[in-house]
This record gives sequence, structure tokens and C-alpha cells, in this order.
Amino acid sequence: MSHLPGKILLAFFIFFPVLTNNVNEQRKLETIISQKEGIVNPVLLAEIKKLRLKSKEAKAYCKANHLNIDFYILVDLKLHSGLKRFFICDFKKDTIMHSFLVSHGCYTYPWGHDNSKDDAVVSNEDGSHASSVGKYIITARGHSQWGINVKYYLSGQEKTNSNAAKREIVLHSWDSVSDIEVYPNGTPEGWGCPAISNNSMRIVDQFLKTADKKVLLWVIK
Repeated sequence: MSHLPGKILLAFFIFFPVLTNNVNEQRKLETIISQKEGIVNPVLLAEIKKLRLKSKEAKAYCKANHLNIDFYILVDLKLHSGLKRFFICDFKKDTIMHSFLVSHGCYTYPWGHDNSKDDAVVSNEDGSHASSVGKYIITARGHSQWGINVKYYLSGQEKTNSNAAKREIVLHSWDSVSDIEVYPNGTPEGWGCPAISNNSMRIVDQFLKTADKKVLLWVIK
């Protein structure tokens, strides 16, 4: 998978239908997409395929659990933390509407640094200060001491994130998170919460406040 910096491909990023096993042909195709969409360094098509499959699964999950079926949020911790890896995905139009930087947990490294920027450690253990993978349901909106003072509570739905409430893992903004990609540097690491920039949170907040049902947030690695 590519860790190249640059803007994230929008309309074709997840749902582009053509895949090829020929490396040269793949590179040619990436160049065509880049020129058409104004992308400097798109991720590899293997990553596009992975996210495409995740979105199909996410839509089925949302329907089965009576969640919002207009959009969901995907966080891919496999990507370098200096790249945008927090995606608001539109189910109806098969596109990514927005992409942002997002922090992950520092684990045993110092808080506020980027020591695990290219290899996020994940754990569900209380006190681990690591991020937890799995599906979350975004629940109530509340007041946060961080960023723009808005947070959303997260209810972990799997064995890998079942301690989210106990660990006080919430979605919030953080002044230390940039609006733009910072690769090869990473995004500062906290204690496991998915934290985004203040401006990003203003956008996300509008989506969540107006959603007709609870929204899925899925963290993968």
C-alpha cells in the first residue's frame, strides 16, 4: 500500500471499477486518474479496492442495524498519520465527500508526539492509550474541553472496541491537528480518541447534527 503524500482521490477513490494486475498498466491508469481529478499522488488501486469492499460491508451493516444509510465515516489507521485517512463516505453517490487528518493513540510513546505515525498500535485494553479498531455507533453530542468544545460519544460494537465507553473514547477536535496533510511528519498522538482539526470538526458536526439516524464510524487497520 502506498504511503505517498497528496490529495486523496474523491469520486473514484473507493468505487473505481477497473483493476489490473499489470503494474505498468496500473501506473498508466493512476496517471490518467491523476490528470483528470487533479491528484498529485493517488494511493494504489489495491487500497481503492480494499476501501470499496469495506463500504459495501458498511452499507449492509447500517441497513441491518437501522443506522443512517446516507453516509458513514471510515478511519483507516493503516495509512500514515500525516495523510488524510478520516473519510466521510456517501452511500448514495458512491463517493468520498470529505477527507481529513485524524490522530490515533500514542500507546507507550509520549503523548502529543508522532512516534507511531507509520504504524499505529491498536488495543482495546483500558489504560493502553492506544486506538481501538472496529465498528462504532456515534451517539450523543456533548461538550468537550478540547478544540471547538464539541464531542460525540462512541459506542463500540465489537470485541476489539468494547471498552470504548469505559476508556472515554470520543470523537472530538484538537488544536494540534492540521487541516492539511503534514507527511512525512505525522499527526500528534493522543490517548486513543479519533481527534480531527477544528475546521474538520465543524464540517463533521454539521453532518452528524442533521443525520436522521445514528451514524456508523468504522476504524480499520
